[in-house]
Amino acid sequence: MKELAISGDLAVDLATAFDASPNPYMLLTPDFRFAGMNTAYLDVTGSTRADLIGRNLFDIFDAGPTDVGRENNRQLRASFDRVLETGKPDHLAMIHYAMPRTLPSGERIMEDRYWSATHTPIRNAEGQTAYILQHTTDITELVILRRQVEGQSTEAALDVILGGNILARAEHVQQDNRRLQSERNRLFDIFMQAPGFSTVLSGPSHVFQMHNAAYARLVGRTDLVGKSVAEALPEVRDQGIIDLLDRVWTTGEAYEGRTSPLQLRRQTQGPLETVYVDFVYQPIRDDAGQVVGIFVQGHEVTDTVLAVERQRLMIDELNHRVKNTLATVQSIAMQTARTHLDPATFAETFQSRLMALSHTHDLLTRSHWEGAELRAILEHETEAHGPQRVLLNGPAVALAPATALSLGMIFHELATNAAKFGALSVVEGRTLVDWSLTDGATRTLNLTWREISGPPVRPPSRRGFGSRLIERSVGHDLAGTIDLSYLTGGFEAVISIPLDRGDPT
Repeated sequence: MKELAISGDLAVDLATAFDASPNPYMLLTPDFRFAGMNTAYLDVTGSTRADLIGRNLFDIFDAGPTDVGRENNRQLRASFDRVLETGKPDHLAMIHYAMPRTLPSGERIMEDRYWSATHTPIRNAEGQTAYILQHTTDITELVILRRQVEGQSTEAALDVILGGNILARAEHVQQDNRRLQSERNRLFDIFMQAPGFSTVLSGPSHVFQMHNAAYARLVGRTDLVGKSVAEALPEVRDQGIIDLLDRVWTTGEAYEGRTSPLQLRRQTQGPLETVYVDFVYQPIRDDAGQVVGIFVQGHEVTDTVLAVERQRLMIDELNHRVKNTLATVQSIAMQTARTHLDPATFAETFQSRLMALSHTHDLLTRSHWEGAELRAILEHETEAHGPQRVLLNGPAVALAPATALSLGMIFHELATNAAKFGALSVVEGRTLVDWSLTDGATRTLNLTWREISGPPVRPPSRRGFGSRLIERSVGHDLAGTIDLSYLTGGFEAVISIPLDRGDPT
C-alpha cells in the first residue's frame, strides 16, 4: 500500500497537537533513551527537555530498591521488551512510580503515583521499530478511593460506580498477563535448550517460523526464519523431505521416521554430509481444526548408526579371522605331526609355532587390527637371542594384518632354524636382517636374512615343514618371491613381497 506523504504544515500541526495534549506522552529509542516528550510529561515528571533528551529512562526514574520498586522496574522493562520483540502495542493496567512534587513551602518531595500505560511501536520506512511511544494515564485517585472503601459495605457499590469493578479486573488481567508471559518465556527457553532438534514450519510451502540451537547445528546454518524449506535447504529438495511435509500438510496425519539418512551441506560450498535422524512431523491445527503448520522434532543418531555398522563389520571380520586362524593352526598341527613322530618333540615344536602366531596376534590387537610394524614383529620373534646377536637395519614399514601374520610365522621359522642349526646355535654367531622399500607400480619390501660366524651349513637332504611353510607363505600368501641360499659363510634368505595389493584376509 502506498504510504501517505506528510506535508510540512501537517507535520507542524501534529507536533503542536502532540505537545498540547493533556495526557503525558514520551518517545524512547530501542535502548530506552529519551527521544522526545510533550509538555504534560514534563509537568508530571517535574523535568525539562534538557534533563531528559538522550538519557536512559531507567537511569533517571527508578522505582526504588524495595521489592515493589524492583518489580515495577521489571514490569516496565518487560513491557518495552515485548513491544520490541513482537512489534505490537503492550499495555500495563497499573504500575507504581513516585513523582517529584514541590510543596507550597518550596520543598520538593517524592509523591506516590499510580499509572496505566500503553506502549506503542513507531516503525521506520523499513518496518523496524525505531521508537516506543508511551502514553500514560494517572489512576492514583482511583487506587486511593478503592483502598479507602476496602472492607466497608459500600465497596461493591463504589466498584460499580467506578466501572463494574474495573480496577480489580485490570489488576487480575495484568497478573494473568505476567503469569502467561513468564510461562511463555519458560517454554521458549525449554524449546531453545532442548537437546533434540526442533523447528516450527507454517503454511503449505513450509516456512521456518522458529527453530532451536540443535536444529541449527544439525543443518549447519542459522539464517532459516522466514524462508521455506526448499529455499533454506536446497539440497533436500530431491531427497523426499518436502514430499513428506506435503503429505502431512494434506492428510493431517503425523509421520515418524527412524534412522533416516539425510544429506546436508553443513558448510557453505562444502561437500554433502550424510547424517541419520529419528524424527516426527506433527501437524499443527488452528481452532477450526485446519492444519496451519508442522512441528518437527527429532534426534540425530548418526553416531549410533555408524557404531552399529562398525560393530557388524567387526563381527564379520572377527568371524573371518577366527576361521583363518583355525585353518592356520590346523595346517601347523598336520605338518608338524608329519615331521615329528615323537609326541614330546611334536608338542614342543607345535607349541613354539603357536606362540609365534600368538605374538603377532598381540601386536595386531594393540593396533585394533589395523596392522603392525615390521621391526616390532622381528623383535618379537628374535628377542630370546638378544639384540646383540640379531642386528636389525631398515626403515619403518607398516604391514597389513595378513602380511604381518605371515611374516611373523616366517621369521619364527628362520629364527628357530638359526638356533638349531645355524649362526644362533653357537656363541659367536650373528644374524643380520636388512630391509628396504622400492617404489614402482606397487611398493615392494626387499628383506635379507643373513647368518654369519656360525657352523658350516649345507643344503638339507629333505625339505622340512619349516622350509615348506616359508616358501608357501611367501609365494602363495604374500604373492612374493624367496631365495634360500646355503653359502659357505652361512645361510641366507632373500625375500621380496609387494605391499600395496590389499589385505586378503
